[in-house]
Amino acid sequence: MTSTHPESGPAELAGLLRTQGDLTDPAWEQAFRRVPRGLFIPDAIWAPDARDATWLVRVERDDPYWSQVVYSDSAVATQADDGAPDGPGGRGRYVTSSASQPSLVLRMLDALDVGEDSRVLEIGTGTGFNAALLAERLGGPNVVTVEVDGQVAAHARERLAAAGLAPTVVVGDGARGAPSHGPFDRVIATVAAGPVPYAWVAQTRAGGVIVVPWGTPYASTGLLRLVVKEDGTASGPVIGRAGFMWLRQQRGLTGGWRTYVDTSAPVETSASTLDPDDILRMDSPARFAVGLRVPGLCQVDFHASDGSGEYTLWFYDGSGAWASLDYVPGAGEYVVEQHGERRLFDEVEAAYRWWERNGRPDCERFGATVTANGEHVWLDRPECVVS
Repeated sequence: MTSTHPESGPAELAGLLRTQGDLTDPAWEQAFRRVPRGLFIPDAIWAPDARDATWLVRVERDDPYWSQVVYSDSAVATQADDGAPDGPGGRGRYVTSSASQPSLVLRMLDALDVGEDSRVLEIGTGTGFNAALLAERLGGPNVVTVEVDGQVAAHARERLAAAGLAPTVVVGDGARGAPSHGPFDRVIATVAAGPVPYAWVAQTRAGGVIVVPWGTPYASTGLLRLVVKEDGTASGPVIGRAGFMWLRQQRGLTGGWRTYVDTSAPVETSASTLDPDDILRMDSPARFAVGLRVPGLCQVDFHASDGSGEYTLWFYDGSGAWASLDYVPGAGEYVVEQHGERRLFDEVEAAYRWWERNGRPDCERFGATVTANGEHVWLDRPECVVS
């Protein structure tokens, strides 16, 4: 295994981030230089199996790849299958906890805009590295971090103590925040959410900021920056892309698509001129918009192995409803099949056409307002409600 950016320690990582233009705040640079990322990464991490990338394999600390990836600007998979991988030879299937890419960590910390006395709630302790950076800058008493997995929390607490840092580590459901420790000036989530739990808003002082990866499991998430108002609501725009794993209770469907799609069921056949290339990639603007307007949507794609460029998209929602579209290059019109009470492709196409009519917006044109009664998604300004 090799890394494209091998580094050997916190000073080198800070230098890399500064060279990339990510590290511009002297206070955060000092924190990055003082907090060694490697101290917080478990002795075993996970990487795609070189022989079959659908599986994950353990990589131990003494493997050169371990230090190369830990001190590079890369995310690190730190847990597979909620800590209970049962694949052949101990392999894992799904990444369920990770250490975020350092440049993304910095972008989120910059968006948080902390003051020297800010009191911060972190949702998703993970390795503890992000909490360590916050505690290094703000002091341990000003940082509370919540982790749902007791084993992960214990590891983070141990490593924080080894670093001489003492933020409060709470084991619990991050969606509930930490009400007995509030109120807070800032909330930062290192897990994706959609909708944003109102508990985070309720535990934040007026004028406070909430930074959270947000969207739907159908597409890669955007980084939402909310400002809490005097009336107990919070509102703000998406300020960029930020891919994260989800709050456990908000995860998308797991398991193979065949679990949810019965291809022997009767279908309704039609045709569509929708160009599926626009919704093929997880990070496409169209897919972000479609996900916001079609709740519960999942998608897989299968490409022909003969080099023809043909592929089939499958859409499903876990209820038994599903749809497929067969793409043939140059055809201009594509065969669609649908099954179930919910006409999933009709919803996808309607959402896609809405996206086209509104100027094909990227994720940064969207935002959200969170109230005690729910979440409202908007385009360009809060008055233009999308859903």
